[in-house]
Amino acid sequence: MSSDKFKRQDKHKAGKLSGKSWRNPVGGHSRVRLEEKGAVAKPKVGYRTDKEIRGKHPSGYDEVMVHNTDDLEQINPEEEAARIGGTVGGRKKADILEKADNEDIKVLNRGDQ
Repeated sequence: MSSDKFKRQDKHKAGKLSGKSWRNPVGGHSRVRLEEKGAVAKPKVGYRTDKEIRGKHPSGYDEVMVHNTDDLEQINPEEEAARIGGTVGGRKKADILEKADNEDIKVLNRGDQ
């Protein structure tokens, strides 16, 4: 479930309210607080993601951050996928991609290489 569903009350009125963080409404006549029809949805326990897929990448794999080729050895290719760190340079990224292909490890941020 996307967090865009839960918008802050009156977020369209002022720029300082337009942040993505949810705040519980406290107004006396607040339609959101009273959960009236047509009002913005309030976060509830029923919106929670299933336990089996919670925190996983949409592909179904658990993400593991990789900064060098040695980090690939700790990955279980059936359950985990690699995400190459943003500070890794081009040469090392090419080495990581080559080793990941040899070991059948999925790389989530492959880029166009």
